[in-house]
Parts: sequence; C-alpha cells; structure tokens
Amino acid sequence: MTSNLRAVLFDLDGTLLDTNYFHTVSWWKALCEAGEDIAMARIHPLIGMGSDQLLTELLGEEREGLSDLHAKYYTPYKKDLHAFPEAPDLLAAVARRGVQVVLASSSKEEDLDQLLEALGAEDGVISEIVHGDMVGSSKPAPDIFAVALERLDLDPVQTMVVGDTRWDIEAAAKLDLDVVTVLTGGWTRRDLADAGAVAVYDDVARLRSELDDSPLARLLS
Repeated sequence: MTSNLRAVLFDLDGTLLDTNYFHTVSWWKALCEAGEDIAMARIHPLIGMGSDQLLTELLGEEREGLSDLHAKYYTPYKKDLHAFPEAPDLLAAVARRGVQVVLASSSKEEDLDQLLEALGAEDGVISEIVHGDMVGSSKPAPDIFAVALERLDLDPVQTMVVGDTRWDIEAAAKLDLDVVTVLTGGWTRRDLADAGAVAVYDDVARLRSELDDSPLARLLS
C-alpha cells in the first residue's frame, strides 16, 4: 500500500542547474579524442540520457573509455556550476506546502556534493536524492523515477516530475507520472509539448512565480 505523501521529483542538469551545454562540449571533446568527429548539434539533444544510451544513439555501441574522457573534459567546468535563478526558492516553496522534494539525477554519487553546493538549497528542503549509481538503466528508461517512488513509497497519482528534456518525459510516462518542463535544457517549447509535457515554462523562475497556478498546484496544500 502506498503512502499519502505528495512529491515532486526534480531533475538537476538543465532543470535546476545550468549544465547541459557543458556536457555537450565535454562529450564533443571526448568523441573527438576517440576519433569521432560528431557535430555538437547531434550531441546536445541527447543530453539527459545516460552515457550508455547517448553513446549507443551516436555510435551504435557503448564504447569503453568514452565516459571517462567525458568526465575528464567536464571536470574544469565544475568550478562554473551554478543554479538557475530562483531554483532554491522553488524547492523551498514546494517543501513549505507539505510536498516532498526529491532530486532525481543521472549524475554519479561522487559528483553530488559539488552539484548540491551549486544548487544551494536550504537545509531540510530535500527529502530524498536518487542518483545514477542507484539504477540499472538510465533515461529514457524509468528507473531513476521508479527508485524514487519506491524509496519514499509514493503514489504516482500524488507525484509529479519537473524536467527539461524529452527523455525526462518519456521516462516518467512509463510510470504514469505527469511532467512539467522548462526550456533551459535547450529544447523548444513545441518539442516538449509534443513529447507530452503537461506544461512548459521558460525557466524555474517563471515556474516559481506561477507555482500556485501551475499543474504542480494540485499537489500543494
């Protein structure tokens, strides 16, 4: 039996933190070093997938060593990580209304401290963090959200997702979770709407300002 908890599952990269283009450039550099000259325009739409899915999409296989190369090129950008305006305030506003705030990120556990520092959420706001090391398959597989539901014993009817890519929407749809999206991941409004987002906002600042009129309002007390 599921609990009566209400929750919002927040993606991190591209949704709360401005990182998607850093990942795009890092993958491009990694692929170039491996002898694969692939346009960044092909790489960017795949950000939000796990590395295994991204590489299979680009190369037809998950090639050994490329994830490590990506990590090498991404490391210098870590000093520039920052949250989008109003991201911490959005999380706090959701938590104040009695809703569980869950971070659901494909990032590895070893990167979480730096990501959380960049996010700057208030103490006690985040109820649970689910990361890439806890799942068997990455987005668009639903595992990251399934683990979040299981760990807090959540009812999908009382749970929603905030993300920035089609991959968030596809993963959530497999669990009948509604998704509110933002444009800061680099996808177009039409792309996200066509993929099934229940609403599309310019960014989390706009979502914060319209929170009580957003689809998330059905969860808020």
